[in-house]
Amino acid sequence: MKSFLTRTYPFKQSPHWLRDSIVYGVVIWAILFVLQPFGFSMYRGSKFLVAALFGLVTSGCYAVYGLSVVRTLHARVKPWRIWHQAFTVLGLISFIAVCNFILFSFIFKYPITLRFFLAFLYWTMIIGTIITTLAIVIDYNRNLRDRMEELLSNTTEEQKDISITISDHNVRGNDLTIPINDLLYIEAQKNNVSVCFVKDGKLQTTEIHTTLTAVAEELKDYENIFQCHRSFIVNVNNITSARGNSNGYQLTLGKATVRRDSGNTCPAIIPVSRSYVPRLKSFIA
Repeated sequence: MKSFLTRTYPFKQSPHWLRDSIVYGVVIWAILFVLQPFGFSMYRGSKFLVAALFGLVTSGCYAVYGLSVVRTLHARVKPWRIWHQAFTVLGLISFIAVCNFILFSFIFKYPITLRFFLAFLYWTMIIGTIITTLAIVIDYNRNLRDRMEELLSNTTEEQKDISITISDHNVRGNDLTIPINDLLYIEAQKNNVSVCFVKDGKLQTTEIHTTLTAVAEELKDYENIFQCHRSFIVNVNNITSARGNSNGYQLTLGKATVRRDSGNTCPAIIPVSRSYVPRLKSFIA
């Protein structure tokens, strides 16, 4: 646990605090006005207006806290670690809880007591944790996409003059040599492999008499040639997106300039099985 908390926080901090504050304010308004939790449905006045007031307070707290406390801490604390981020978020939620508690007491004429504040803080923490978790998931996927695009762009440029050869073990002279950046994937098919690649701007497939294990061994020195499944090897250079979680990913392959003919059998999406996910993450991280 300690080693996890002391890791460098992996996501970039959003520079758009004012925009984000409006988003979170709208989320709070929607939760109160649409779902009407915590007895809010019992309120006899304008629910729209009261929900908007809580959203406005939340938005203001987020903007003030982010532009003052968070920016100051980020300027002074290097590197920014996970425990720094956790305490910062905890402070933000507490600040929002205090301000909304004062508003709540004023509107509903509740006494300001420690016991009531702790109950209010408890529910604010629950809502704040849910919203924070969703925000982290969004940040993770955005970071994954940005990191993937950066890596693929750099790797593709570095390897534009490199060619690879996939050897046919049964038929002499049937070896396939192609530029590495034109390879999309290789799929195991019984005693053969099917190679999907780009030629003259079109998708092509050809069968080679060999095994996926033999191909993986033959291409092991190329770091971007990645076995993602027991039946698939992909060229990481041509991944356009990766979606999923620890249970598995789906990789979308292709090039912007490729023409897909109606008779083409190359699938656009390749699975990454659970056992290969750590290797994919280590490449992207």
